Amino acid sequence: MAKTILIVDDSSSLRTVVKMALNRAGYDVLEAADGEEALARLENTAKVHLIVSDVNMPRMDGITLVTHVKQHARHRFTPVIMLTTEGQDEKKQAGKAAGARAWIVKPFNPPQLLDAVAKLILP
Repeated sequence: MAKTILIVDDSSSLRTVVKMALNRAGYDVLEAADGEEALARLENTAKVHLIVSDVNMPRMDGITLVTHVKQHARHRFTPVIMLTTEGQDEKKQAGKAAGARAWIVKPFNPPQLLDAVAKLILP
């Protein structure tokens, strides 16, 4: 059974690029345009094995999303990768404090993302 990954980004074109790379690697992919939509997806999905989220999004940013995810018992141990244009140390520290496990700065290359995913999702 394929592992399910939730991509959260307000850019539909970026979601498409990430989805294509993950699908080619054998992962099932769900999409959300912001943190609020992501929380709704999580509530209506049996199991999400990993979340890839942007930081800057409307309605609910990625760091706030991670904070909410980690407060739910069902998702507390779901790993999160931040995929963002933000590279400042204070943003990275805020993401880590919220519970993000990896930080990838855009632009990125798909092998870099797939490597991070493989390290965080157990077989």
